[in-house]
Amino acid sequence: MEKDESFSHDDTLSFLNQKGPLKNKLVSAHNLVKKRLPFIARIAIALYDPATKILKTYLHSSGTDNPLEHYQTIIDNAPSLKEILNQGKPRVINNMLTFEDSNKKHHQRLGRQGYAASYTLPMFNNGNFFGFLFYNSYEKNVFTEKVLEELDLHGHLIALMVVGELSSIQTLSAAIKTTSNITHHRDPETGSHLDRMSRYSRLIAQALAEKHNLDDNYIEQIFMLSPLHDIGKIAIPDHILLKKDSLTTDEMNIMRTHAEKGKQIIDELLKNFGLGNITHATILRNIAAYHHETLNGTGYPEGRAGQEIPLEARIVAVADIFDALTSKRPYKEAWSNDDAFAALNELAGEKLDQDCVDAMLAHREEIEAIQQQFKENLFG
Repeated sequence: MEKDESFSHDDTLSFLNQKGPLKNKLVSAHNLVKKRLPFIARIAIALYDPATKILKTYLHSSGTDNPLEHYQTIIDNAPSLKEILNQGKPRVINNMLTFEDSNKKHHQRLGRQGYAASYTLPMFNNGNFFGFLFYNSYEKNVFTEKVLEELDLHGHLIALMVVGELSSIQTLSAAIKTTSNITHHRDPETGSHLDRMSRYSRLIAQALAEKHNLDDNYIEQIFMLSPLHDIGKIAIPDHILLKKDSLTTDEMNIMRTHAEKGKQIIDELLKNFGLGNITHATILRNIAAYHHETLNGTGYPEGRAGQEIPLEARIVAVADIFDALTSKRPYKEAWSNDDAFAALNELAGEKLDQDCVDAMLAHREEIEAIQQQFKENLFG
């Protein structure tokens, strides 16, 4: 049979159509760029959190060659990057010796890695800044106008990939928030609680990164998905969910069904919103279903123990309990941080993951900064 020449061309960007982690697609994009521009040693992405003005590393394509992992900084502490944002235009550095005397940690790390040139693109979605894309090279004076035109094209395609990934999670989060609001604002846990516990969760994940070999992408997913941990509570009757007194045994058994119901609701939302293929759906399900499991197997809904409990659920459990203890509720006053830390210590190793608790105890300054920034208001 003769070969059909009309199908002889291979789409060099077909990886964009494939199901799989965003990290793999970024690596594929980098490999494609290197075919024409072999001096591009690294492509990296940093995301911006407008609520805290923090820039944080997210993804990179350079394998073990990665001088900036698990790093974050307030954008005001990175004036060279802030100026890119102020200008709204990309920046070219064809000789990194420009920054050889910089006292900024990210400049020092990049300098020690040996990069000689860089090109930085600010990323926007509908006019809203959400991060930076970086190209790095070990060769200086490589970013000519012709090269930059080609990198711009690839850079905006990569930015669209990132937007697609983040938009899927944001769509899911918005769907869940809307569902909660439809049920007449009945969730007793405030937005401030979710702001705090999600950032505690990220802090814990970051502290565990080296031991558990966690990349920045996983850490960011923990931050973005942890606020959805108690979505199953929207299926709990008002007379139980909003009860100011202690729950009876029967009421507590009903309340405990929220973990399994949360997993079911998430599966329905993933299906109905066409988000079943988001790469971190498993992390989301694990957080919703297992954040009430305990190391000694006395938790719910399945009585899992030890390492049977997914790490993301163990992380969220510690963050959630600490904020619950230090927050005022209809049935209790807020505990002091000292009392809450003491309680976590007592539970560590028996019900709560020891490493997760240790991470909280070791980062008190950051925790108190989060508490100050995301205080409760009179309207909850």
